[in-house]
Amino acid sequence: MPDSKRILIVDDEDINLKLLEAMLHPMGYTIYKAKNGKEALRRVKENNVDLILLDIMMPEMNGYEVAKILKEDEDTRLIPIVMVTALSDLESRVKALEVGADDFLSKPVDKTELRARVRSLLKVKEYNDHMKEYQKRLEEEVKERTKELRKAFEKIKRLSLDTIYRLSKAAEYKDEETGQHIKRVSNYAAAIAKEMGLGDKVAEALLYATPMHDIGKIGIPDHILLKPGRLTPEEFEIMKRHTLIGAEILHGAESGFLKLGEIIALTHHERWDGKGYPRGLKGREIPLAGRIVAISDVFDALISRRPYKEPYPVEKSLKIIREERGSHFDPEVVDAFFKIIDQILSIKDRYRDKD
Repeated sequence: MPDSKRILIVDDEDINLKLLEAMLHPMGYTIYKAKNGKEALRRVKENNVDLILLDIMMPEMNGYEVAKILKEDEDTRLIPIVMVTALSDLESRVKALEVGADDFLSKPVDKTELRARVRSLLKVKEYNDHMKEYQKRLEEEVKERTKELRKAFEKIKRLSLDTIYRLSKAAEYKDEETGQHIKRVSNYAAAIAKEMGLGDKVAEALLYATPMHDIGKIGIPDHILLKPGRLTPEEFEIMKRHTLIGAEILHGAESGFLKLGEIIALTHHERWDGKGYPRGLKGREIPLAGRIVAISDVFDALISRRPYKEPYPVEKSLKIIREERGSHFDPEVVDAFFKIIDQILSIKDRYRDKD
């Protein structure tokens, strides 16, 4: 089950409220309901919701007005809003985008599509919260430093907002992985970097760039990304494109985190023996960041549940990593990984998925 996130459903029809609640409640989410715009605004303030499913056609205050108010408020503007509506004309959708809506669902709502969109938006929200925590820590440190450092921080803050903006643009897409996967893989990568003597700055850069390693999966169709069985060769070719899509999304950014994220997104599926993708790079042709994230991502995939497999035991997963030393993985990175295996397993336990 995913982490318990708070979802607000807004609709003036009881049957629609009950239907959406029935679709989402088995996923482990905390559900709040509101029957009109004013009640919705009150619920958002009282319950600190993570996502809003918002009907457009409501009396007194329609969905457009509610979305506009929320997106203009600094405290609520990052909450993803999905417009759930029977309206299908282009003008209605454009208007919803203009007031800040992040996604659309058409009535009658399909359960599979609803759950996929909700998972995607909650993942983006969690990453935004992750970056806000980092920004808050920097603010506390900056208060004790010189004006010159304060100016440097303002630049970092602008670049952090750039990160949030770019990832928020991906909100209409989806991924099967949880926010805990993001935290585990990024912390594995940072710990390995420190063990390899790359220093605190490089480790920190990996910590905040690694969460974007699979951002390109937003461009992969649901029927492939969420397929419960083995992919066909044709489907796998489509899946491999997520590395190129991710690099394209992050290309041209000013932020150092995003620049590093572009490299990681593109190269974390390359293999030491040259049999990886998308470019078939070999050995040290692969950027070190990509080599570090490769082992971090594969280890976490092995121990985690996926639509196509059950989690492997830790010992079996570690055996696979050892066997792939010098073929899939850089030998030096594998050696560093096993030198800090207690720390790796501690990270795994610290950010365990909720059942």
